[in-house]
Amino acid sequence: MEAPMSVPPRPADLKLTGIAGTLRCCQLFSGLSAEDLGVIAGFSLVVKLAKGDYLFREGETARGCYVVQSGAINVHRVNAAGKEQVIHVFRAGESLAEASLASPTGYPANARAVEPGAVLLIPKAPILELIGRRPDLALRMLGSMSQHLRVLVGMLDDLTLKDVETRLLNWLIKHTRDAGDGLIRLPSTKRVLAAELGTSSETLSRTFARLRSEGLLEVRGNTLRVREARELQERFNRLLGEG
Repeated sequence: MEAPMSVPPRPADLKLTGIAGTLRCCQLFSGLSAEDLGVIAGFSLVVKLAKGDYLFREGETARGCYVVQSGAINVHRVNAAGKEQVIHVFRAGESLAEASLASPTGYPANARAVEPGAVLLIPKAPILELIGRRPDLALRMLGSMSQHLRVLVGMLDDLTLKDVETRLLNWLIKHTRDAGDGLIRLPSTKRVLAAELGTSSETLSRTFARLRSEGLLEVRGNTLRVREARELQERFNRLLGEG
């Protein structure tokens, strides 16, 4: 007797499986049951973004929160002088805009794609209804928002450093500790890094060039290597007045 022919999955089923997989990789939803992930996947929407597309703008009524599927999302604010300050660049598996779900004032910042990609929009009404029934999910969301707050506090600490070189040295020292192979790979472009450090790309390039000419740093495209970590730390301490 011949075995019954297997039915290939329908495109809709494949799409839901892909969305559930993205949710599972996100800290906010990791650990949820397959059934719960399926429910959230069922009302989530995939939003495709080209480089430069805005996901939302400051003050817009919140449509929901988001999980990055691919690409990178630059969340930033623009000050009264028109200068853009990057708050964070979100990448695949990271969630954003959870706080706006409970805010009547809309999104607190702008979000723009710095690379082509896609995000999941988790609409406000169904996710709030689910949270009302699932207090454990509300606690997960609070945990995710507290993680975003730690990023903001760290950014505030960095921006109080007095000049661009000090801020860059601080960034290099932190990322050198995290780089197991000694190589620091820029998460995006130098322009995005410059915005994160509160400076222009031209000033950042000049600072990179100075450190490179002094033999402290190698720069190859978007890959950096600190050649003299101890000297870099000593220089940072001197700039802070601690050396």
